[in-house]
Amino acid sequence: MEQNAAVLTRAIEGSLKIIEQDREREIISRRFGLTGNKETLEQIGEMLGITRERVRQLEKAILIRLRIGSADGDIPELAPAEKIIIRNLTEMGRIARVSDLSDKIYGRKTDATERAYVAFIGSISSALSLIDENDSYYSAVGISEYGDEKEIKEKVEKIIEIIKKNKTPMSIDDLDNVLNYEHPSHIQAIASISKQLASLGNMWGLAKWPTVNPKNIRDKIYVILENNKQPMHFSDIAAAIEESNFKRKNVTIQAIHNELIKDRRFVLIGRGIYALDSWGYKKGTVSDIIVDTMKKAGKPLTREEIVREVLHSRKVKETTILLNLQNKKLFEKVDKNSYTLAK
Repeated sequence: MEQNAAVLTRAIEGSLKIIEQDREREIISRRFGLTGNKETLEQIGEMLGITRERVRQLEKAILIRLRIGSADGDIPELAPAEKIIIRNLTEMGRIARVSDLSDKIYGRKTDATERAYVAFIGSISSALSLIDENDSYYSAVGISEYGDEKEIKEKVEKIIEIIKKNKTPMSIDDLDNVLNYEHPSHIQAIASISKQLASLGNMWGLAKWPTVNPKNIRDKIYVILENNKQPMHFSDIAAAIEESNFKRKNVTIQAIHNELIKDRRFVLIGRGIYALDSWGYKKGTVSDIIVDTMKKAGKPLTREEIVREVLHSRKVKETTILLNLQNKKLFEKVDKNSYTLAK
């Protein structure tokens, strides 16, 4: 991988060498962070004694000249670097975040300067397309044969549109059934450069959806229960979070229990056992459930009927239900085996 690093370094040096004026070379180096921290237009303008707009104009003109030089073969050191980047992008789905691509090329976690090298080459190479980072996109580089910046963004928006229409997270295979791309890996690569999308496991959804991007303990509890599809004890929920792929998993059992109590989405249905309200469970004591059951029936019910209905929504012992039926303020015995609501 050190060989790759040397090739990219020579490509940067060769590119800067064809910029004749020192001031212009300084602008490009500082804007991309090729020799230090990446700087803003204002910072560079203040350092050079020119306006922010003038720095922007010069940067644009320099990059155009470099792209022309690249296409005309005036930067011979660039071709080997392009080959390395394209080879790695091919393995990554044709497009990738600059951070991920750089780590793969260098074979280790890269620093800001090394990532700047990859982004700079992506910005001047006719064989590559660069996506600048903003509120919607991560900094990314793609193979231009598969789309320029505009076309790549249109592909991202299409994926977002499909997921929004579906209203629930989708797997890459689900998306592949809708989209017409040569391989599912290309879909995943495109989705990964969007800040509006997130994934958990093999499921992709909007970044604001807790099911794919849980940001707090409550969201993580929700994801665990939703994936489990059945009620769980809070200690089992804690264990599942510990074994999950969540970024931050070190939470105490007590913290989880506290969140379960406070969030209306979670319903206590037994001793430490919780379910989601979206499954049809409602909050309340066993007595509350018996009252609701009798109101819905609109007639006296036998002990067996009451027990059966309550056990549909509560994980409790049968004796607990029968003990609650003894509350004469709420329930009245009709005959030896039947009950109704107290008057």
